[in-house]
Amino acid sequence: MPQMGLWLKRLAPQGLLGRSLLIIVMPLVVLQLVSAYVFYGSHWETVAKRLAKGLAGDIGYIIESMRAFPGVPERGVILAIAANKMELDTRFLPDAILPNQPKGAPSSFLERALAEALDERVQRPYRIDAETLEREVVIRVQLSDGMLEVFAPKKRLFSSTTYVFILWMLGTAMLLFGIATLFMRNQVRSVRKLAVAADRFGKGQDVADFKPEGAREVRQAAQAFNLMRQRIQRQIQQRTEMLAGVSHDLRTPLTRMKLQLAIMGDMDGRAELDEDVAEMERMVEGYLAFARGEGSEQPEQVDLRALVDEVVTRFRRQGSVIDLHHEGEIVMPLRPDSLARALGNLIGNASRYAGHVWVRVGRRAEAAEVLIDDDGPGIPPDRREEVFKPFTRLEVSRNLATGGVGLGLTIARDIVRTHGGDVVLEDSPLGGLRARVRLPL
Repeated sequence: MPQMGLWLKRLAPQGLLGRSLLIIVMPLVVLQLVSAYVFYGSHWETVAKRLAKGLAGDIGYIIESMRAFPGVPERGVILAIAANKMELDTRFLPDAILPNQPKGAPSSFLERALAEALDERVQRPYRIDAETLEREVVIRVQLSDGMLEVFAPKKRLFSSTTYVFILWMLGTAMLLFGIATLFMRNQVRSVRKLAVAADRFGKGQDVADFKPEGAREVRQAAQAFNLMRQRIQRQIQQRTEMLAGVSHDLRTPLTRMKLQLAIMGDMDGRAELDEDVAEMERMVEGYLAFARGEGSEQPEQVDLRALVDEVVTRFRRQGSVIDLHHEGEIVMPLRPDSLARALGNLIGNASRYAGHVWVRVGRRAEAAEVLIDDDGPGIPPDRREEVFKPFTRLEVSRNLATGGVGLGLTIARDIVRTHGGDVVLEDSPLGGLRARVRLPL
């Protein structure tokens, strides 16, 4: 049973439109099957039997009339009446005998109904031939002095309501399916627009033109999304304004401290104080950069290969040994300054703690990947997620004296995730650490 459930789950449509149509189509299919069963099991069978009994009764009447009036003139009158009033072309073949062969099983439901009717109302040896002629059924009945041959139109055994019913049933089903598809597509379009707007907002793109539409529930979800977007934007604006004030308040005393140190000239402990002030400036800049983020930058079409090349060139000028390989042009919407900063943090970490760095850029399925490998000490697997937390610094695998304030990887992952991607740390085939940056195309 679990395997059957998994199999049915794989066969089920994955999209909302497909599943909604399946919910509509399945009752229609069940209705069609039930209607067909009821029609063929009762109505059609009843009508076919009645038509067959009517034809067999006419043949029985002709035989009994010929038996009551055995004369040749009377026989001609009876056969003429059968042709005019019963639409039966009848012929009497004197001294003829039916072929001495078994009747065989009826090949269709109509033949079976006609055979049962002839057994009931004629009660004489007979043969049915429904294959030789296209529009007529030939019925041969053995009489005592010859053989009666009856050519009956097939329409006397077949009701045209069968085709009418099937066409009506299929036509109605197709019409309802088309109407349902049209309405469901409009509803699903609203859901898709909401999903696209949420995805764009999550990547920091502007969705000011988004308007609620669709069913009431979808409009409610869209209105909730708009309210959430406004609240988040308001919070970001308030945070930015607060950080501007914090930046001014913190930098002002630091500037005064630097001026005071410069005026004091050479004195014992000044070098340590200069280092402390410089460290405080770096920490303040790191904190503000992390809190401020890069939300104000708008995405634009950028060649990822060229962007990575610029970042690598900057580190090479600083003396880092970096091997760069790219597979070709990859143009996609990016925030170049933000992504350059994220890649700079990753490549900078690799260059700081390793002797050689390898950078690879390529396209993988529906995403672009940047691989940054180094031959450094690496990071223990159980701490690779921990280093992405703000202000986390390793004391074993990284040199604490040369490290920053513990925000480089946090900022890098935050920037990449605003692009819809992610950053993961893995074992490098070169013995150190691999940073895998994946960006959806």
